[in-house]
Amino acid sequence: MESKFARVKLNFNNRRAFPASEAFIAVIIFAVGFMGYGIIEILFRGYTHWSMLLTGGACLLTLYYLNLQYKNAPLVFKALGGAIVITVYELAVGIIVNLLFHFNVWDYSALPMHFLGQICPLFTFLWFLLCLALLTISSILYRTNRY
Repeated sequence: MESKFARVKLNFNNRRAFPASEAFIAVIIFAVGFMGYGIIEILFRGYTHWSMLLTGGACLLTLYYLNLQYKNAPLVFKALGGAIVITVYELAVGIIVNLLFHFNVWDYSALPMHFLGQICPLFTFLWFLLCLALLTISSILYRTNRY
């Protein structure tokens, strides 16, 4: 009988190898976030920006790995963590894209309690609702495909 450790492939630095199937899944999840967020922006704002597509892909991929890491956490806590992750991405990308490069992709300055015009509580709440929906859908898909 083969032990668990014997089944894990190691690369030359004795680190766990990243199987091609995991890389493929990561690319697919990034692409879904890339396209999904672009579609959401086009539906609600009428346009999007390439930086938002990349951010959407990075957010969904990060949320995927967080969901794997904390799979037994309550749904509300995972959604709250997701909202925080998206808000942090939004702040980082906003500082680079809007404040440094002046692309003016979005501006929350007119909204209450904004920070540098890049993040605000209203959108953090909207990200929370989006994460609730995504987590609910993903758990349904997981249960459906599990058997």
